[in-house]
Amino acid sequence: MNYDVIIVGGGIAGCYAALSFDSTVKVLILTKEDFQESNTYLAQGGIAAVIDKDDKTSYHVKDTMVAGAGINDISAVRTIVEEAEQNIHILHELGVNFDEELGEYALTREGGHSRDRILHIDGDATGQGLIRALVPELRHRENISIKKRFCLDLIIEEGKCKGIRVLDQEQNVIEIFAQAVILATGGVGMVYGVTTNATTSTGDGIAVAARAGAEIIDMEFIQFHPTVFYSEERQRFLISEAVRGEGALLRNIHHERFMPSYDERAELAPRDVVSRAILEEMEKTQSKFVYLDATVIPREHLLKRFPTINRKCLEYGIDITKDFIPVAPSQHYCIGGIKTDTYGKTNIDGLYSCGETACTGLHGANRLASNSLLEGVVVGKRTAESIEAHLEKVSYEPEKIAYQRKASNQDYSKDRVRIQNIMLKYAGILRTEAGLIEAERQLAELTREISDRATFSREYFETMNILLVAGLILSHALKRKDSIGTHYMVKE
Repeated sequence: MNYDVIIVGGGIAGCYAALSFDSTVKVLILTKEDFQESNTYLAQGGIAAVIDKDDKTSYHVKDTMVAGAGINDISAVRTIVEEAEQNIHILHELGVNFDEELGEYALTREGGHSRDRILHIDGDATGQGLIRALVPELRHRENISIKKRFCLDLIIEEGKCKGIRVLDQEQNVIEIFAQAVILATGGVGMVYGVTTNATTSTGDGIAVAARAGAEIIDMEFIQFHPTVFYSEERQRFLISEAVRGEGALLRNIHHERFMPSYDERAELAPRDVVSRAILEEMEKTQSKFVYLDATVIPREHLLKRFPTINRKCLEYGIDITKDFIPVAPSQHYCIGGIKTDTYGKTNIDGLYSCGETACTGLHGANRLASNSLLEGVVVGKRTAESIEAHLEKVSYEPEKIAYQRKASNQDYSKDRVRIQNIMLKYAGILRTEAGLIEAERQLAELTREISDRATFSREYFETMNILLVAGLILSHALKRKDSIGTHYMVKE
């Protein structure tokens, strides 16, 4: 045995899980790139938690269920919401400094929430704040090792996950053995390309789990964030939902406010509702974007609350105190994933998952804003506790190179763009049965083409992971005939 636990992924779920283990547990964290290359690091909004005296867990549970169209796992919802506050205190003890006002946590509201319950860091840099605090603590722990490796596949023997095969930067394939493996590789943004996700989000965890026989559920539910800064770039930065929570309004290109005519909750309706409304408004006005008007927020408060968004917009010549911000929906979050319970357990013995890679049933058909970081910490901690309770005493051996392959320079970037264009066209915010079938046909053809040019390289394996995850999204979407939440079928 090389380690007690292997954690694949460097976002909030993986980091927090690692820090939740006792100092006697030998943990290995594997990341494809630096910790800054994660969806957690890009997260702006914050963590939802019942902290305020006027709030109740029952309110948060109800808001989560309403946003998720009622198909959430109510047990998972209650567990995660109820354990939010204690994990906020643990994060604080680990050096995470949430914004405060008058000596108390500063709370804001986002779409779908009935109360102010979103904690944030440096206004709109919550993800950065979490990573800046937790990574030094990880490096300080003697029982935790951190390495850059790409996960190729799981090692499954007699129905149990015994470890993983990884590719290092010298093209060495290394088999690493452990008593438990936690997959926390984040989202699937590169399946769509036009996304708020980090470029490392190629769905690797879901893909390797699926190949190993893990149960994958709810992949039809892909959340598009309604207010992402519009540009011709494929990887785009989001304009936090908290901007609307603070009072910003959506206007079409004629500067007319439109959300009240779509939903009584207006700008604070759940994300799936707002995204479809924006799409319809863009169609009506023949525009590629709408505007987010933050000028209605007092200037001093706006700049204090959203310094990151302000700086980023200024790079594009937009002064958010004076100018409207051009926005359009972009792929943001994968609601489905590897099926787990709230202890991260999958249907394969020894294999666990948490964070965006997993699906506990918390989100239902549509994720409530700022519930994702919350799920990452609560389930990350519970996963660590569950594994630790069943660890055996083992002897450790150093890792060994299994074999080495010659590096390849094959370029798959054009193939990825083709996959992404197919998914955006047929499996985006609005879908049809005929479109999904056509997408499956085109992806099958593309899979054959790419397989004929197979190479032993990270780029090839990532591309095949993207294809596998895209296929899961399409097949799951075809099975669900009725519209619900983020899965919206247009009658043909």
